[in-house]
Amino acid sequence: MTDDRDADWAGAARRLPHGSLVVVRARNAGTRAVLAEALVGIAPLLIADDPVLAADIGVGLHLPEARMREALHWRCRYPHWIITSSAHSLRALMRAQALDAVFLSPVFPTGSHKGAVPLTPARAAFIAAAAPVPVYALGGVTARNAARIAPAFSGIAAISSLL
Repeated sequence: MTDDRDADWAGAARRLPHGSLVVVRARNAGTRAVLAEALVGIAPLLIADDPVLAADIGVGLHLPEARMREALHWRCRYPHWIITSSAHSLRALMRAQALDAVFLSPVFPTGSHKGAVPLTPARAAFIAAAAPVPVYALGGVTARNAARIAPAFSGIAAISSLL
């Protein structure tokens, strides 16, 4: 996942393992569009919280937890899209409909959400095991602690540890 930092996101995307995808996140719409254009063709993309941009460049969509219920609408309009959402609790994850996957966070303490109480690997694994869709661990995931992620997860997602 990208964020608002000025970073070598294209370089980070090139270093991802085969089969990875990039979620393009930036608060500013112009920045998000420039970043998405720079990453097209390097890895499969999902655009965070901007279905218009996703449609314009022909990639998938990532929804914040607050907009998770919109997934069915976008699935009907763009059945070929990969559509994901964030979730921060079991309750939110149980609302996952028409999604291909969910990013559950924060599993560990993370600098990107200072003050957020981490779920912990054990609690996050319990939540992931109950999920109706594949779940990816996000939030403080590093090469050192990724081994603590339970097999209930389909994989991991990261921001800072990729830079």
